[in-house]
Amino acid sequence: MRGTARTVAVAAMSAVALLAAGCGSGDSSGDQSSAAGGKTGGEITVRGCNPQNPLVPSNTTETCGGNVIDAIFSKLVHYNAETAKPENDLAESIDTTDNQNFTVKLKQGRKFHDGTEIKAKNFVDAWNYAAYAPNGQSSGYFMEPIEGYGDLQCTGAGDDPCAGDGKAKSDKLTGLVAVDDYTFTIKTTEKVSNLPVRLGYSAFAPLPDAFFSDPKAFGDKPIGSGPYKLDAWNKEQSIVLSKFADYTGDFGGKVDKITFKIYTESDSAYNDVIGNNLDITDEIPTSALIDDKYKSDLPDRNAQKETGVIQTVTFAPTKVDPNYADPKIRQAISMAIDRDTIIKQIFNNTRVPATGWVSPVVDGYKADQCGEYCTYDPAKAKALLQEAGGFKGDKITLSYNADAAHKDWTEATCNSIKQALGVDCVATGVVDFATFRTEITERKMKGMFRTGWQMDYPSIENFLAPIFKTGASSNDGDYSNPEFDKLLTDAAASTDEAEANGLYQQAEALLAQDMPAIPMWYGKTTMGWSDKVTGVKITAFGTIDFSSVALK
Repeated sequence: MRGTARTVAVAAMSAVALLAAGCGSGDSSGDQSSAAGGKTGGEITVRGCNPQNPLVPSNTTETCGGNVIDAIFSKLVHYNAETAKPENDLAESIDTTDNQNFTVKLKQGRKFHDGTEIKAKNFVDAWNYAAYAPNGQSSGYFMEPIEGYGDLQCTGAGDDPCAGDGKAKSDKLTGLVAVDDYTFTIKTTEKVSNLPVRLGYSAFAPLPDAFFSDPKAFGDKPIGSGPYKLDAWNKEQSIVLSKFADYTGDFGGKVDKITFKIYTESDSAYNDVIGNNLDITDEIPTSALIDDKYKSDLPDRNAQKETGVIQTVTFAPTKVDPNYADPKIRQAISMAIDRDTIIKQIFNNTRVPATGWVSPVVDGYKADQCGEYCTYDPAKAKALLQEAGGFKGDKITLSYNADAAHKDWTEATCNSIKQALGVDCVATGVVDFATFRTEITERKMKGMFRTGWQMDYPSIENFLAPIFKTGASSNDGDYSNPEFDKLLTDAAASTDEAEANGLYQQAEALLAQDMPAIPMWYGKTTMGWSDKVTGVKITAFGTIDFSSVALK
């Protein structure tokens, strides 16, 4: 994959490389929802924010637009709100015998909001549009596994790689074929065992024929396929949804109307919830996290859940900064970080210390993959550093983007390292996220830098392959281990889920040996709601499950 996955809007997470399938264990953090039940009908208001782009599924990679997209578009599979396990939605079945050739059969009678029936061609056309580089879709790279993807990419250079002779060779993926109205086939370039799990991500949503006649107009008032339809997008103010009367799927909602009220400050939304002027906020401001103030402000009206986000610290590629080349030095630095204290003092325990590189919310997660190297032990850390011959540079650096809330925790991390290892460590702010990411992708960033990941789909693979496979799009540290790559390839080819997960776990264990990035903590989402609603549930992605929310 290239670029970023769905970037969360919360400041503490948005500056990651967040560069944002079936699932498992779930939650370990206490309350996760309000009581279920409630009555059918009525309307609610929820905190919203300004979408970055027009509301087209393949061009929405941030949560402001993504939260709306998820409510108004159905996909082939739906992720269970409790477990994130994929469940067929528009798909009647997704079959394969070799993990490379897939046959998708659709449920008949499902409709778009303009009344037209959802057919196989609506998927084929939408995915071809997303993959065709001249269309500039930010999620187009999700089509990369499908055969023929390379021919849809521009081959030129400079500011416009699609100009002149750089135009793409084709605008159709050879791996997609509509067999009949309700059947299409997918052929991937290599075996992809978790492809069905990926297909619940918004980039894979179908598009109606109306989209292709005027994509720009569509983006302002999209014609979706989900339980809610968009009635109005009042720019900078609100986005109004209402129930789609002809929705026949299994994941409909209880309330008739949902209004996303646009806020530019989380404190304002939070105060409106306290005053019952807003029904749900999906983020709690830092000021209310201190000493768990939100629990007294919103007694019995709050929830917290561990979600598929991990924060990491990545080492610059060895060719960029050889001072960190020895894995023992990397391991020593990791052992010198007092995660528990940092999480308590900086985040008021709203993070969970990471013991590996895979989030606990996905199937295949295995605890303690990092072992002793993620356990704070200053004495062992110092001994390991000495064993490696000491740190050769003049100081350790930890860079972060200064336009979000990372200064405090990166400075605390450096203080921990400095005290444990006796080596100076400096947290270095870079003016903004764009500059920060450019320095990383152009391989100009030395030392260590903060990174993170929000899952695109609930799969152990999504926490490993895009970040650590040789040459992967988000492999910021240029990590390369042939054994790691082979395990990922073997796992992707396996038709047995347990076997595949075992191979992925073996690959993850190699990361402890090589330590290309330091696991810091797993993310949590905290929400609050008004006296009027019940059934508020946080999904594994940290979003509101609109199928369960109801008025009391």
